[in-house]
Amino acid sequence: MPLRSIATFLFMLMFAGAVQASTILVWGDSLSAGYGLKSGEAWPTLLQTRLTDEGFRHTVVNASVSGETSAGGRSRLPAALEQHKPSIVILELGANDGLRGLRPQLMAENLTAMIDAARAAGSQVLLVGMQMPPNYGAAYTRRFAQTFTDVAQAREVPLVPFLLDGFADQPELFLSDGIHPTAEAQPRVLDTVWQGLQPLLGRK
Repeated sequence: MPLRSIATFLFMLMFAGAVQASTILVWGDSLSAGYGLKSGEAWPTLLQTRLTDEGFRHTVVNASVSGETSAGGRSRLPAALEQHKPSIVILELGANDGLRGLRPQLMAENLTAMIDAARAAGSQVLLVGMQMPPNYGAAYTRRFAQTFTDVAQAREVPLVPFLLDGFADQPELFLSDGIHPTAEAQPRVLDTVWQGLQPLLGRK
């Protein structure tokens, strides 16, 4: 094989490897970790299947942890960015902050710090919002939901306003705890995330 052909072949291999190595890091809590579900049922796993079916050469790494708060995610993120070097970070944290009644301002600071860290590592960020049930009071639930919008606007990142959009009022799509979506609801969660993610994927 001529020298030029060998060089071209090696370049194509390197380019293909770089494309295949593109990683999407799902950085969330139990809503993304697949709490109460069987292996393969959570929406991040369904996302990998959709990406493959759609012809995208991305690998999904689901590093979500049940019970995680925005503070915990903030402390763990630098090591994950170094390990996985994601091109995209799907940031789905804050639900446990709300369930514990923590101040939205603290959550905003943690989300902002994670967005800044991801960007500094060369990653795009998709922020995924959450809403609290009405029993937390109108003032708190409104301020909590608005926090995600404020952070997204301040840092100019795309936002999925509500992970459970379209079925949060349908108890049959939640486990007995009333918090975690069932396996049947996971495709709907994926559809919601996909709307915000797709523009970040670039060419196939």
